[in-house]
Amino acid sequence: MRKKINLSWYAALAVIAKLLLITNILSAQTIIESVIAGDFADPSIIRANNQYYAVGTSSEWAPHFPIYSSKDLLNWKQTGYVFAKAPAWTSGSFWAPEFDYHDKTYFIYYTARRKKDNVSCIGVATSKYPDRGFVDQGIIIDYGKEAIDAFVYLEGNTRYITFKAYGLDKRPIEILAYKLARNGLTIKGKPFPLLKDNQKIGLEGQSILKKDGYYYLFYSAGNCCGTQCDYNVRVARSKSFAGPYELYAANPLLMENEYWKCSGHGTFVKATDGKDYYLYHAYNKKTNVFSGRQGMLAQLSWPAKGGWPVLKEQSGPTLNRDLKLNFTRPEINKRWQWDFRNSTPKILQQNGQLHLSGRINKDNLSGIALTLRPVSGIFEATTAVTNTNNALKGLVYYGDAGSAIGIGISGNEIEFWKVENKARTVLSKLQVSTKVPVELKMKTAEDLSLMVFFKQGNQEWKNMPAKEKITVNFLPQWDRCPRIGLHFNGSVNQYADFSSFGLKY
Repeated sequence: MRKKINLSWYAALAVIAKLLLITNILSAQTIIESVIAGDFADPSIIRANNQYYAVGTSSEWAPHFPIYSSKDLLNWKQTGYVFAKAPAWTSGSFWAPEFDYHDKTYFIYYTARRKKDNVSCIGVATSKYPDRGFVDQGIIIDYGKEAIDAFVYLEGNTRYITFKAYGLDKRPIEILAYKLARNGLTIKGKPFPLLKDNQKIGLEGQSILKKDGYYYLFYSAGNCCGTQCDYNVRVARSKSFAGPYELYAANPLLMENEYWKCSGHGTFVKATDGKDYYLYHAYNKKTNVFSGRQGMLAQLSWPAKGGWPVLKEQSGPTLNRDLKLNFTRPEINKRWQWDFRNSTPKILQQNGQLHLSGRINKDNLSGIALTLRPVSGIFEATTAVTNTNNALKGLVYYGDAGSAIGIGISGNEIEFWKVENKARTVLSKLQVSTKVPVELKMKTAEDLSLMVFFKQGNQEWKNMPAKEKITVNFLPQWDRCPRIGLHFNGSVNQYADFSSFGLKY
């Protein structure tokens, strides 16, 4: 006799399965991906020739101010940099570039420290193109101990340049504005205040839009950088560009969510669909300072006429961000950067090899690091070293000249090394044959531990042991994440040869 099937039980299972499927779909839809992965802070965006261009902070890395392009705001490709070399007046801290365009000229207003006194000033560069050919025109704003975060606003036929002032003075931070000369290269008259930080919560990264008779001043508040950051995006409005501005009672507009934290410092662009989008930065909560402040996108909407705006995070596409480089072409990959304050690398690609050498500053214990911006702090990097000399050649995970760790070969010895607190330590050494090229690997884990490996020929990977567990929590710098790449430490007449570089996340 057949057993009677309990249809209500199967119906219940079907309902449960359907609910689980819906839950999984919704969960997948709520994941927010960056649109420009890796450290790309303080972005500015412009639309030109049916394309979008974005430029971001480079801090102490050269070349300076990376530029990306996109046709849809979601898929971006790096096209170049603003400066191949630092302008003569600058010493570092290349922050917060701002796009503008008029009179068939592209302008980038940028922050950098002045060489003679280390004061942050705002400079300007110009080009006939949005992604190349920029020529520095020098300082445009020198104001007190700090002038940073330029933003240009067009009102009728008059351009205003706004900026953050007093961050290093014993006065409340203010957003100030000057009139710009017609040529965009000089300021006119005296500055006037737009918004003052009376609440002492921080005030910077401003961007201004006009809607229904109101000027809306979007700004960032809180601590921008590092593990203790609490950055967020807020808004104030006024019937007059010069203020006074009323703070939105329901601030902030963008803040921490399930996946991202410390959202801030962005600018708007009107897309080809007529909608306004906000390109800004945020830290991924999982890898945080080890992947830096990444490029994010939000859509701007106005629920009611005369009402306050809403910013809704948009997700970028889920991409395979693994990288495999060979050096068969003479063109150097645009993504490579280095610490320009502590070394001057020479890079040449020919015959399937990347040749790395250059000048290393006397007090630089870490050597030359030719690096890429990582998209995660959990990775596996590999390379193959093909030449033999007494210079150290290999892989590096680099914070700055005083904070780095790596594995390399010098002569016939594999060396696992670390520079921390400006002191260099050899963690382990092992002799190998010099007749066969050596392959090297560096691998990190979620607990911030790091292991290094080597092999030759058809060998299996061999671990380079250390006396204790090695972690990389000492690498991140306040305003930038550590970077992964190729390493050289030797004299100017020596060099390193690499036949490949790989990066898996």
